[in-house]
Amino acid sequence: MIRTSLIVAVILFLLAPLMTGEADAIPAFARKYKISCSTCHVAMPKLKDYGNEFAGNGFLLPDGEEPKRAYTDTGDDMLLLNSDFPIAVRFDAYAQLENRDNVNTDLGVPFGIKLMSGGPISKKVSYYFYFYLSEGGEVAGVEDAFLYFNDIGGIPLDLTVGQFQVSDPLYKRELRLTFEDYQIFRVRPGNSLANLTYDRGLVLNYGFDFGLDATAMLINGNGIKPAEEKIFDADNSKSYVLRLTQGIGPATIGGFAYSGKETFSDSANASNNILYIGPDLNIVTDTWEVVIQYLHREDDNVYFLTTAPKKSKVDGGFAEFSLFPQGDQSLFVYTLLYNYIESNIREYEYQTATFSVSHMAARNLRLLAEVTYNIDTEKPKFTIGAVAAF
Repeated sequence: MIRTSLIVAVILFLLAPLMTGEADAIPAFARKYKISCSTCHVAMPKLKDYGNEFAGNGFLLPDGEEPKRAYTDTGDDMLLLNSDFPIAVRFDAYAQLENRDNVNTDLGVPFGIKLMSGGPISKKVSYYFYFYLSEGGEVAGVEDAFLYFNDIGGIPLDLTVGQFQVSDPLYKRELRLTFEDYQIFRVRPGNSLANLTYDRGLVLNYGFDFGLDATAMLINGNGIKPAEEKIFDADNSKSYVLRLTQGIGPATIGGFAYSGKETFSDSANASNNILYIGPDLNIVTDTWEVVIQYLHREDDNVYFLTTAPKKSKVDGGFAEFSLFPQGDQSLFVYTLLYNYIESNIREYEYQTATFSVSHMAARNLRLLAEVTYNIDTEKPKFTIGAVAAF
């Protein structure tokens, strides 16, 4: 059964480019500027340097004047309005094959439908948000949603206010090419509400002339759960993050530190102190990229016990290699991803190796075939899918 399903999956992947016509619609920024998605993306959704500069410049072109046709002339220099409201959709669909106890094959169609919008409010202020119309079959609601203030006071100081992923300054999960996730960012031991995915708060970023970037965060530290009596935080404590990166040629060396405290009740003893620390390395060329991420996490009372606190230690990370044979014009992209998590609480241990092939059937349509081998269970998982943006 598994062998037959695998053969069918491979055949469908190989035939898909022949069955797919050129997509007519293009995402919001490409529509606005009348440019190809490859201007910013090496392979959708993965950004190249120009795309990162565009986002860091508040969704304004980093190398020239904004086209006048993109904005409505109101006669008021203090009002910047897009001619058309920028909106786009991302549609993910996947089929999976894995030897499980109950369900071996699954059709996740759609796996996710995301409504996105972003753009400048003024020359120095922009916004971005997306709403998950469906994620895993449920309405997930708003995840990323923030205001971005660029070059405050005329210096390279930026401020982000809203909700975002704490791991974004490290490596953006939303931009990965694999279906397999970066698991170290998602782990949440015991009863802790904190990990490195979504949270609410402030981000300050400063870029030094000699290539050092410093990012500091102040966050609630309890995810993005709904407010209770108009209060989003669950206790009086905040979490603090510091991220430093230094560029050296094609390489970027980074360091990350996170300190937080969670209180489960009014009892001072029913609290959990959290510490993350770890280095990372990113090397980018025109045709390949390497990412190596290591993180160590400690929790001193992971189950919020008032007596005999249980400590948790998690060590892990990932290594990823992506190959773009023809750079941003590559029709095929190849990715190797290794995930590793070790913990004194066995249920959080995780070790997988993934090989993924992406085919750009159109600039805004990526087809995917992927195999992930679970080293602990010695079982493979096969995934085919499509990611479209329009």
